[in-house]
Amino acid sequence: MEVRSIYKYARISPFKVREVTREIQGLPVSAALDVLAFTPKKAAFLIGKTLKSAVANAENNANLKADGLVVKEAIVGEGPTMKRMMARARGSGSRILKRTSHIRIVLSDEIQIETRETRKAKRKAEEKAAKKEGTAGETKERSTSSVEKKPKAKKAGKETKK
Repeated sequence: MEVRSIYKYARISPFKVREVTREIQGLPVSAALDVLAFTPKKAAFLIGKTLKSAVANAENNANLKADGLVVKEAIVGEGPTMKRMMARARGSGSRILKRTSHIRIVLSDEIQIETRETRKAKRKAEEKAAKKEGTAGETKERSTSSVEKKPKAKKAGKETKK
């Protein structure tokens, strides 16, 4: 089952938020909250609020426990941009863009967390299947006959008569 939470119109640039969301994607909720707690960025605080909201939605609306939840998606979209003016030299002005972002976090309880033991077991199963088919020991040989030689380079300049 999937549960989501959206924080709209967050007053921070999407570029800055994406830097933090990449770190928590695919992590269990407890590990993601730990990562966010020790990340010294404004985006980490905003994502933490959204993640806690998604966990509360899972517990209250879907009757799921926070222990089995994993961050399936952490997507940051671009919100509207506010345009402001800043005074510059000689009476001119320049435009300042105040960007906003929409933070969307989707939690799921169906994703299995891949640990070292599960990866080893998966690799052994693949090797066993490959041995049954007989493709494990085969290697491809390169054919050197299909390689063509380059033509000789032409002389750079004209020769002058002496």
